Amino acid sequence: MRTVAVIALKGGSGKTTLASHMALAAHLRGMSVLVADVDPQRSASEVLGARETDGPRVVAISGASLMAAQLAAVGTGLDLMVIDTAAGAVEDVGQSIVLADLCLMVVRPTLLDISALVRTLDIVKRLKKQAVVVVNQAPVPRGGSEAPTVRRALKALDYMRLPLAPVILRTRAVYQTALETGRSAEEAHDPTAAKEMAGLWTYLAPLILAERDEAPING
Repeated sequence: MRTVAVIALKGGSGKTTLASHMALAAHLRGMSVLVADVDPQRSASEVLGARETDGPRVVAISGASLMAAQLAAVGTGLDLMVIDTAAGAVEDVGQSIVLADLCLMVVRPTLLDISALVRTLDIVKRLKKQAVVVVNQAPVPRGGSEAPTVRRALKALDYMRLPLAPVILRTRAVYQTALETGRSAEEAHDPTAAKEMAGLWTYLAPLILAERDEAPING
């Protein structure tokens, strides 16, 4: 079984949205998935609990119970555990990173988000874990050009020498409205968002699923 921790110390980054969509992407591709909802708001539990058809299992737990949940998931033969961490909870985030095979660091293209990313990055480096940055809630390009905020964010991330997912998630209402019924954007009637999310999964899947000696982020 593989474990992915979706992390952002700053609230409002769209962490739960990404965690839920990644879990649903794996489920739609035939994998058995458990979402460990460590966020006290329990948003992942709420949205996935609203799903009317089969979907990822979800359990609301504390960071202290993560290891036990992971061992239980391994024992039941699950393919993937996705951890939706709590914003600002450094101890719980650290525990999630320890248990993860891959960390997805979610960041919006804002100065405050990138500043908060530096703290997350420090934890990931100290624990020598592999991680990928996913840019979320970015404005849709106009005339083929990225907004200045996005250009500045991408430049900053490049300067920090961070592994960056090539698929940027844009500000699209469907990411939230689909989750109101426990569905992914891939199941909604928005081909652009569906292609975006499928493209992100296609990039991340080999990193999540491959059994290998992992190279941590350079520091």
